[in-house]
Amino acid sequence: MSRVYDIAIIGAGPAGIATSCEAIIFGMRNILLFEKSDNHSDTIRRYFNDNKPVDKDWKGVHVDLKGHIDFKDGTKETTLDLFEDSLEKRLLDAKFNTEVSKVKRLVDRFKITTTTNEVYYAKNIVIAIGKMGKPNKPDYKIPSSLKSRANHTIADCKGNEDVLVVGGGDSACEYAYFIHQDNNVTFNYRRSEITKANPKNIKNLMNCVEDGEIKAKLGVDIEKLEDEDGKFKVFYANGDIEKYDRIIYALGGVTPKEFLHSCCVILDEKDHPIVDEKNLNSLGVYLAGDIAGDIGGSIALALNHGYNIIKDCMKDEVFEEQSA
Repeated sequence: MSRVYDIAIIGAGPAGIATSCEAIIFGMRNILLFEKSDNHSDTIRRYFNDNKPVDKDWKGVHVDLKGHIDFKDGTKETTLDLFEDSLEKRLLDAKFNTEVSKVKRLVDRFKITTTTNEVYYAKNIVIAIGKMGKPNKPDYKIPSSLKSRANHTIADCKGNEDVLVVGGGDSACEYAYFIHQDNNVTFNYRRSEITKANPKNIKNLMNCVEDGEIKAKLGVDIEKLEDEDGKFKVFYANGDIEKYDRIIYALGGVTPKEFLHSCCVILDEKDHPIVDEKNLNSLGVYLAGDIAGDIGGSIALALNHGYNIIKDCMKDEVFEEQSA
């Protein structure tokens, strides 16, 4: 008989880490954690700028932490150190470089199959994959000859480039602000006003615009791109045509509904996952982090999701809380 885990967690970001740690703290010993990349917190590592400030109260919304991970305002680096320390203190079965392909509900357990056809079993499932793993793409075609310079992060920015940053959220504002001292940056958003981002990020960006350090093209869409002499030739809807060495698309992520369907997750008529105050989607299936809704990008809420889930999983169990 194959081993049956008490809980299997898909995703080792803040929500997955919190769920794992809370499970162990509350006495659960049979825990399995899947992560398709080679380390935890992959989204933070890939999409956060070095030394990026990380706020506990994301977008000014105060969150009272329920669990045992002492998360405070800090930076990308201090946040990663916190999660590293949290995981090192706990003993669990973590499988990195392992991607789950589907989850099937059986009578009294779930059958989990990976992309390499390995099979595992668990009584409860937690989907904590976030949304940034599948970034949104523009509607228009990107010239194949320039695709290596159409990016979703600033990791490949070399400096001394004409860079176009496209988007209207926090990532777009932060990317433009972070690279503007070493590059000629243009910020493009299809709406005339930026409203989705953290007010601090908007202020930083617009101060640079007012000082002439960043060029803003607000309230205008891009119609098409062409390759002209190895540069992006960008055609704007207002008739403007400009050239750039690189384009950074910070258009957010999308709900991976096909994957959720394959993992026994119930979606509503708009293909949004259903979740209650306990982070429960259906019997034995929980959602944590951005995929569960609330305020996207809030690490504090993701940590609370992990606490909520384990409290609900163990509501009928006799357990003794371990030292945090």
